[in-house]
Amino acid sequence: MFTIATPSNQDKAGLYAEVTAQARALLDGEHDRIANAANLAALVYRTLPDLNWAGFYFFDGHELVLGPFHGNPACVRITLDRGVCGAAASQRQTQVVPDVHAFPGHIACDAASRAEIVVPLVVNDQLIGVWDVDSPVPERFDETDRVGMEALCQVYLDSLGGAR
Repeated sequence: MFTIATPSNQDKAGLYAEVTAQARALLDGEHDRIANAANLAALVYRTLPDLNWAGFYFFDGHELVLGPFHGNPACVRITLDRGVCGAAASQRQTQVVPDVHAFPGHIACDAASRAEIVVPLVVNDQLIGVWDVDSPVPERFDETDRVGMEALCQVYLDSLGGAR
Protein backbone atom coordinates (compact mmCIF):
# COMPACT_ATOMS: atom_id res chain seq x y z
CA MET A 1 0.00 0.00 0.00
CA PHE A 2 1.28 3.46 -0.93
CA THR A 3 0.55 6.43 1.29
CA ILE A 4 0.97 9.90 -0.12
CA ALA A 5 3.33 11.83 2.11
CA THR A 6 2.42 15.43 2.71
CA PRO A 7 5.32 17.39 1.24
CA SER A 8 7.17 19.29 3.94
CA ASN A 9 9.17 21.68 1.83
CA GLN A 10 7.54 25.06 1.11
CA ASP A 11 10.09 25.95 -1.60
CA LYS A 12 8.56 25.09 -5.00
CA ALA A 13 11.69 23.32 -6.32
CA GLY A 14 11.90 21.32 -3.09
CA LEU A 15 8.22 20.43 -3.35
CA TYR A 16 8.78 19.06 -6.85
CA ALA A 17 11.80 17.08 -5.64
CA GLU A 18 9.65 15.46 -2.92
CA VAL A 19 6.77 14.71 -5.28
CA THR A 20 9.17 13.30 -7.90
CA ALA A 21 10.70 10.98 -5.29
CA GLN A 22 7.20 9.84 -4.31
CA ALA A 23 6.37 9.25 -7.98
CA ARG A 24 9.47 7.07 -8.41
CA ALA A 25 8.46 4.98 -5.39
CA LEU A 26 4.82 4.76 -6.51
CA LEU A 27 5.60 3.65 -10.06
CA ASP A 28 8.56 1.42 -9.18
CA GLY A 29 8.19 -2.08 -10.61
CA GLU A 30 5.01 -1.37 -12.58
CA HIS A 31 5.18 -0.97 -16.36
CA ASP A 32 1.53 -0.60 -17.38
CA ARG A 33 1.00 2.84 -18.95
CA ILE A 34 -2.61 3.20 -17.80
CA ALA A 35 -1.98 2.12 -14.21
CA ASN A 36 1.04 4.40 -13.92
CA ALA A 37 -0.76 7.31 -15.56
CA ALA A 38 -3.68 6.94 -13.13
CA ASN A 39 -1.40 6.83 -10.11
CA LEU A 40 0.74 9.76 -11.24
CA ALA A 41 -2.34 11.89 -11.93
CA ALA A 42 -3.69 11.10 -8.45
CA LEU A 43 -0.37 11.84 -6.77
CA VAL A 44 0.12 15.20 -8.50
CA TYR A 45 -3.50 16.27 -8.03
CA ARG A 46 -3.31 15.50 -4.30
CA THR A 47 0.12 17.01 -3.57
CA LEU A 48 0.57 20.13 -5.69
CA PRO A 49 -1.42 23.22 -4.69
CA ASP A 50 -3.91 25.19 -6.77
CA LEU A 51 -4.76 22.58 -9.40
CA ASN A 52 -8.18 21.80 -10.82
CA TRP A 53 -7.14 19.16 -13.38
CA ALA A 54 -4.17 16.83 -13.88
CA GLY A 55 -4.02 14.05 -16.39
CA PHE A 56 -2.98 12.44 -19.63
CA TYR A 57 -3.99 12.48 -23.24
CA PHE A 58 -2.57 9.63 -25.34
CA PHE A 59 -1.77 9.94 -29.05
CA ASP A 60 -3.58 7.33 -31.14
CA GLY A 61 -1.72 8.17 -34.35
CA HIS A 62 -4.24 10.83 -35.38
CA GLU A 63 -5.32 12.80 -32.32
CA LEU A 64 -5.00 13.01 -28.54
CA VAL A 65 -7.45 10.82 -26.62
CA LEU A 66 -8.31 11.33 -22.96
CA GLY A 67 -6.47 9.07 -20.53
CA PRO A 68 -6.40 8.82 -16.72
CA PHE A 69 -6.94 12.12 -14.90
CA HIS A 70 -8.24 13.83 -11.76
CA GLY A 71 -10.61 16.77 -11.95
CA ASN A 72 -13.84 17.58 -13.76
CA PRO A 73 -14.88 15.62 -16.85
CA ALA A 74 -12.76 16.66 -19.83
CA CYS A 75 -12.69 16.88 -23.59
CA VAL A 76 -12.30 13.37 -24.98
CA ARG A 77 -10.47 14.06 -28.24
CA ILE A 78 -8.11 16.90 -29.20
CA THR A 79 -6.64 17.34 -32.66
CA LEU A 80 -2.99 18.34 -32.89
CA ASP A 81 -3.92 21.73 -34.36
CA ARG A 82 -6.08 22.84 -31.40
CA GLY A 83 -5.46 24.14 -27.93
CA VAL A 84 -2.52 24.01 -25.57
CA CYS A 85 -2.39 20.20 -25.68
CA GLY A 86 -2.33 20.21 -29.48
CA ALA A 87 0.45 22.83 -29.48
CA ALA A 88 2.58 20.82 -27.04
CA ALA A 89 2.05 17.64 -29.06
CA SER A 90 2.67 19.13 -32.51
CA GLN A 91 5.63 21.30 -31.45
CA ARG A 92 6.96 18.71 -29.00
CA GLN A 93 7.69 21.49 -26.54
CA THR A 94 6.32 22.09 -23.07
CA GLN A 95 3.71 24.84 -23.11
CA VAL A 96 3.49 27.10 -20.06
CA VAL A 97 0.41 29.30 -20.41
CA PRO A 98 -0.12 31.97 -17.73
CA ASP A 99 -3.57 32.97 -19.09
CA VAL A 100 -5.43 30.36 -21.12
CA HIS A 101 -7.93 32.97 -22.34
CA ALA A 102 -5.08 34.73 -24.17
CA PHE A 103 -3.91 31.50 -25.87
CA PRO A 104 -5.10 31.32 -29.51
CA GLY A 105 -7.38 28.33 -30.00
CA HIS A 106 -7.63 27.45 -26.30
CA ILE A 107 -10.14 24.67 -25.67
CA ALA A 108 -12.22 25.45 -22.58
CA CYS A 109 -12.94 22.01 -21.15
CA ASP A 110 -13.30 23.55 -17.67
CA ALA A 111 -14.35 27.21 -17.51
CA ALA A 112 -12.61 27.53 -14.12
CA SER A 113 -9.15 26.93 -15.65
CA ARG A 114 -7.04 30.06 -15.96
CA ALA A 115 -3.48 28.72 -16.36
CA GLU A 116 -2.15 25.54 -17.95
CA ILE A 117 1.04 23.59 -18.44
CA VAL A 118 1.33 20.75 -20.96
CA VAL A 119 4.36 18.48 -21.39
CA PRO A 120 4.71 16.34 -24.53
CA LEU A 121 5.51 12.68 -23.90
CA VAL A 122 8.03 11.49 -26.46
CA VAL A 123 9.86 8.16 -26.56
CA ASN A 124 12.44 7.35 -29.26
CA ASP A 125 11.27 10.41 -31.19
CA GLN A 126 7.69 9.11 -31.17
CA LEU A 127 4.85 11.09 -29.59
CA ILE A 128 2.91 8.93 -27.14
CA GLY A 129 0.80 11.68 -25.60
CA VAL A 130 0.81 14.72 -23.34
CA TRP A 131 0.66 15.45 -19.60
CA ASP A 132 -1.80 18.28 -18.98
CA VAL A 133 -2.25 20.27 -15.74
CA ASP A 134 -4.69 23.15 -15.22
CA SER A 135 -5.11 25.69 -12.45
CA PRO A 136 -7.89 28.13 -11.55
CA VAL A 137 -5.15 30.59 -10.54
CA PRO A 138 -3.83 32.90 -13.29
CA GLU A 139 -0.05 32.70 -13.79
CA ARG A 140 0.11 29.59 -11.57
CA PHE A 141 2.87 27.92 -13.62
CA ASP A 142 6.42 29.18 -14.18
CA GLU A 143 9.88 27.89 -15.10
CA THR A 144 10.18 25.94 -11.84
CA ASP A 145 6.91 24.17 -12.67
CA ARG A 146 8.15 23.42 -16.18
CA VAL A 147 11.30 21.77 -14.82
CA GLY A 148 9.32 19.93 -12.13
CA MET A 149 6.59 18.69 -14.47
CA GLU A 150 9.15 17.54 -17.02
CA ALA A 151 10.94 15.59 -14.26
CA LEU A 152 7.66 13.95 -13.24
CA CYS A 153 6.98 13.03 -16.86
CA GLN A 154 10.44 11.48 -17.14
CA VAL A 155 9.65 9.29 -14.11
CA TYR A 156 6.47 8.20 -15.89
CA LEU A 157 8.28 7.48 -19.17
CA ASP A 158 11.07 5.61 -17.35
CA SER A 159 8.45 3.46 -15.60
CA LEU A 160 7.14 2.17 -18.90
CA GLY A 161 10.36 0.32 -19.74
CA GLY A 162 9.61 -1.60 -22.91
CA ALA A 163 5.84 -1.31 -22.48
CA ARG A 164 4.16 1.52 -24.42
